[in-house]
Amino acid sequence: MIIFFTSALIAYFISAIIGIAEIFKGKRATSKTMTIFAIVGFVLHTASLIVSINTIPHVPITTLQEAASFFSWSVVLLFFLVEYKFRLGLLGSFVMPIASVLMLSSSILPAETILLKQGAQTYWHGIHTILAFLGGSVFAAACSVGIMFIIQEHFLKFKRFGGLFKKLPNLQILDNANNRLVTVGFSLFTVAILVGALWAKSTNGNYLSGNPKEVMSLITWLIYALVLHARVTAGWRGKKAAILSIAGFSGVLSAFGVLILF
Repeated sequence: MIIFFTSALIAYFISAIIGIAEIFKGKRATSKTMTIFAIVGFVLHTASLIVSINTIPHVPITTLQEAASFFSWSVVLLFFLVEYKFRLGLLGSFVMPIASVLMLSSSILPAETILLKQGAQTYWHGIHTILAFLGGSVFAAACSVGIMFIIQEHFLKFKRFGGLFKKLPNLQILDNANNRLVTVGFSLFTVAILVGALWAKSTNGNYLSGNPKEVMSLITWLIYALVLHARVTAGWRGKKAAILSIAGFSGVLSAFGVLILF
């Protein structure tokens, strides 16, 4: 398991470095190389998770280390799905660094730190956690698309039509992708919160306990609710929606940070 995990970490970091280099001077062939390393890392990471499932007496999202690892795995999975759906080209250059940092976090977080007491580890917890991380992974992709939108909008505003401008999709494609990703992520995150409330009710008798993780999760949910509401009622599209999607993912990372600290 350790060999698979370490090899996946190395492959992710190579992919991230190649992706970052592509932003500045890479060619199309570089993008293929980045994707190959991302695929190799994902296969090795998946193998690591499968081995974990077969060797440990709990679902591999119970400790801090396992949670960070699964979050990284789901971010890479969503990258492949989004790239297949929208063909955004440089998306991996923005997503793979996120996945790499999460994977690195998993490698240094204490493996013995259990997130929950044994009695609280019900099937509600598993469903809630998986949905929350999948929703967070979609938000990571939306954040990356939002950053791409802001960069491309900047190039258009100052009439800089060379280099990176030619590699990025047009603003309409990016805005549509951002909207669909936020919608999907919001749906997953909403269900995760509802399942989390049921889980809390089944373990301590209350739907909400008011702990910092719940507060940050609700703040994140409200940010994305604002994005979708503003699109429908106020016509917020483009740069405003991109900025809010970035702010929302900052909330996701903050919630994960609170999980680590508390």
